Amino acid sequence: MTPPVRRMPARPLGRTGLDVTTLGFGASGIGNLNYARPDGDAARAVSAAWHAGIRLFDTAPHYGLGLSERRLGSALRPYPRDEYVLSTKVGRLLRPNPAPTGSDLAAGGFDVPDDLARVWDFSADGVKRSLHDSLTRLGVDRIDIVYVHDPDHAVDDAIGHAIPALIALRDQGVIGAVGVGMNQWQAPLRMVRETDLDVVMLAGRYTLLDRAGEQLLDECAGRGVAVVAAAPFNSGILARPWPPSSAHYDYGPASDPVLQRARRLAETCRAHGVQLPAAALQFPLLHPAVASVVTGMGSAEHVEAAVSGSRSYVPAALWRAMRPVSTP
Repeated sequence: MTPPVRRMPARPLGRTGLDVTTLGFGASGIGNLNYARPDGDAARAVSAAWHAGIRLFDTAPHYGLGLSERRLGSALRPYPRDEYVLSTKVGRLLRPNPAPTGSDLAAGGFDVPDDLARVWDFSADGVKRSLHDSLTRLGVDRIDIVYVHDPDHAVDDAIGHAIPALIALRDQGVIGAVGVGMNQWQAPLRMVRETDLDVVMLAGRYTLLDRAGEQLLDECAGRGVAVVAAAPFNSGILARPWPPSSAHYDYGPASDPVLQRARRLAETCRAHGVQLPAAALQFPLLHPAVASVVTGMGSAEHVEAAVSGSRSYVPAALWRAMRPVSTP
């Protein structure tokens, strides 16, 4: 029997006219991040998200060399296009790999054949080609939010070429909103100040454990730029009630000081009757700039855990107790 569809809170995405659910589906997992998953798992994850009320879905060409976009597009096809917000990214074109090794896992982190290779391109033509290819893989006729993805080494190119190209597409009505998605806050802060961005996807820099991005969020709030807070678990260290010794932070093994700080956060949560992952999912939404929290969901079980955490009761006293532990 098909489960009933639940409702999830939604917030305006800045000045874009779009509303997004406060919990978003990150589709890197269904692109076989770290390990392979069957097609059926991906479809069940998206179905579980839909029936839980999630209406924001985020993907990228980078995720599984296009596999995430293909699987997400296929899984969303039964649902009305006007009822969800879809985002993808530009900056990496997928081209035939001249020297495949058989797997992308070691070089790219995704358990997929490496018959394609990622080619950086932040030019206006590269943006248009990337968007065209994403529309084809997703099987849709429009994308609501397009982020410039990881231009850490090409900030000037992003500001001078990629973002203006996306703004032109937005002004023509081809896309709904222009964003940048990065793991750092400094470059997005410059972009917010120098361009007409609509939204910043900030990964891992405004979490329970790491509030380095607070200045960026304050600037966004003052300018009407929305923030989508991604990677709320900081590569997994906040994803369990008690961070294990093998926990990862920022895509690598967590240092002992970081691990001990995460465990103090877990102890503080316990003292208030809250699970650490639930607090991690809800914390970014306390900032007025944050419209949604996007976390990777590679299976229906991941969806159920995230939805449960996002709906858990968290007393206000916990947030006050967290502050001295969150900032190193």
